Amino acid sequence: MANVALIIAGGSGVRMNQEIPKQFLNVNDRPVIVYTLEAFQTHPDIDAIVVVSIAGWDMMLEAYAKQFGITKLVKIVEGGDCGQASIRNGLFACEELFNPEDVVLIHDAIRPLVSHKIISDCIDAVVKHGSGITVIPCAEAMLETNNQTSSKSSYPRSNLKRTQTPQGFHLGKICDIHRKALDCGILNSVASCTLMIEMGEEVYFCPGSEKNIKLTTVDDIDIFNALLKTSRSEWLRDDK
Repeated sequence: MANVALIIAGGSGVRMNQEIPKQFLNVNDRPVIVYTLEAFQTHPDIDAIVVVSIAGWDMMLEAYAKQFGITKLVKIVEGGDCGQASIRNGLFACEELFNPEDVVLIHDAIRPLVSHKIISDCIDAVVKHGSGITVIPCAEAMLETNNQTSSKSSYPRSNLKRTQTPQGFHLGKICDIHRKALDCGILNSVASCTLMIEMGEEVYFCPGSEKNIKLTTVDDIDIFNALLKTSRSEWLRDDK
């Protein structure tokens, strides 16, 4: 059974308000997506990497792969007009290369600090339960609102999880879900886990980390840069 990383790099990064897509921004003389690719390249249980890329950047990705030794990259696929379409394009490309029982980990290119432990835990969850959705607890008080400006009710945070990536599945199963979603007219689900739930499936959790940040704004780039420069004190235990 193979373990395949499907890296989703098809977004244009409008919220970042930069001239180039955020996944290709340089941080410490290295593109963001390279950090992400290296996390899976160096993981001993990842057998192959497929990237869904924004149109026109495939040659740049190939150049980065050669420059930074991403030897597990086997295919680059063009993204779609939304996140669900981009993931579907990548999954259907994987289907041509791998077997239905193989594990596919769908991961945002703009989560460059994913750790080996998170990747391993996701694979283990798929093997054990059929899916692995990386999550972290909701630590903040959660308020409900109907007008976006005020609230008169709260929601118990213990009932909530904040999802991250990777989100893992058996390849045949998640491809079938995408085909059924097309037939049902579900075309713009916000994530793989929400698509599974909308299609009536139960999903299982695996632990993430607050450091597994998604680079959405310029502030996130600042946090990423700071995390790269900060070394954890030796006496602090790190299980992530």
